[in-house]
Amino acid sequence: MEFKDFGFDPTLLEGIESMGFKTPTPIQEQAIPAILQGRDLMGSAQTGTGKTAAFLLPVIHRIITSEKVNRTRALVIVPTRELALQIDQHMEGFSYFTPVSSIAVYGGGDGNLFTREKNALIQGTEVVICTPGRMIAHLNNDYVDFGGLETLILDEADRMLDMGFYDDIIRIIRHLPEKRQNLMFAATMPAEIRELANNVLRDPVEVNIALAKPADNVLQAAYVVYDRQKLPLTVHLLKDRGLQSVIVFCATKATAKVLGRQLKNEGLVAQDIHSDLEQSERKEIMRQFRNRRINIMVATDLLSRGIDVEDIDLIINYDVPREGEDYIHRIGRTARAKSEGVAITLIGEKEQAPFSRIEKLLGSPVIKVMAPAELGETPPYDPGKRRGRRPGSSQGRGRGKDQGQGRQGQGAGRGNSGRKSKERSPR
Repeated sequence: MEFKDFGFDPTLLEGIESMGFKTPTPIQEQAIPAILQGRDLMGSAQTGTGKTAAFLLPVIHRIITSEKVNRTRALVIVPTRELALQIDQHMEGFSYFTPVSSIAVYGGGDGNLFTREKNALIQGTEVVICTPGRMIAHLNNDYVDFGGLETLILDEADRMLDMGFYDDIIRIIRHLPEKRQNLMFAATMPAEIRELANNVLRDPVEVNIALAKPADNVLQAAYVVYDRQKLPLTVHLLKDRGLQSVIVFCATKATAKVLGRQLKNEGLVAQDIHSDLEQSERKEIMRQFRNRRINIMVATDLLSRGIDVEDIDLIINYDVPREGEDYIHRIGRTARAKSEGVAITLIGEKEQAPFSRIEKLLGSPVIKVMAPAELGETPPYDPGKRRGRRPGSSQGRGRGKDQGQGRQGQGAGRGNSGRKSKERSPR
């Protein structure tokens, strides 16, 4: 199947081709026809399956092929500023040869940004991509008119509920026309998502894309260490390796701040990025990271979803992710576009059981690599054991030694709104 088989407008097909999209992904094949028919849809799919194009393309086609009116036709609600900007970039690329307008509406900017958003909402920009809090701020000023809205899209709805946005979403929905198309996408389907779907969707088509396992060209490895050994091990993995692009994921922004400072003190070109930074600062950091002026990004899960950065050499999970889905999202930042990549996880004593659950989700164990001798004794990997304060055994240090150590060592050394540009983004 090809994108032309959906019957899209020729100007939209030109944008699709310019973005480098060739054939539809499974979620696009299943979702686009239902959306074009006007059906509500519940899509269970994680980042990287092509869901952004699955909802943007039929929305753009509908706007192109219907009467031109100065009103907002589609509203996309997302959990983070970064995801809003990324979707708007895709929107710019797909609609480049069309008259369809869009804007990303998100917090963290200055008064000028808020004014530009206000003017776009008053004038009826056709596709609005927003974060919940920022849209509530605009709605509170009584100039937003969603009377002509045709489509509501909730993207990464599970993450929005995790972040406490349920009430804000319901509040925004109260400002929308009763008659509209509703599309909801989530990577996981907990009970809260089912409840939200029941409240919002009407006789939806359900599309379920199974959680993708990590790509075969991602070499996964892990070190079992004491917490105090994580920093020197990270420095060992990064220093004098010639790596051009690395993301180190931490569980909290406090850890990211401290680790970023420590890596800088070691002479590494590193920068921490987290929600405490102003949006302008985060955009500049991302720009420098993409341009290789910053080689090492120390991040929270802010970057595990919704950010496209090409050619990441190495992912380090400084902290084990809480959920298996988060692990897959994190390591999916590397080995994109058929390139190879390496993902290394540092497993602390209290993180062995969570990592074991991740291995069960993956369906196979991750190679355990022996830590450098200068780090001293390391704990065994025994996730079923109830741990005391300090197990002293060094058993298990050599697991994966025969093959894992050599492979990992080799791999670790590898080296806004508006029509600004047509960035080529992978699906």
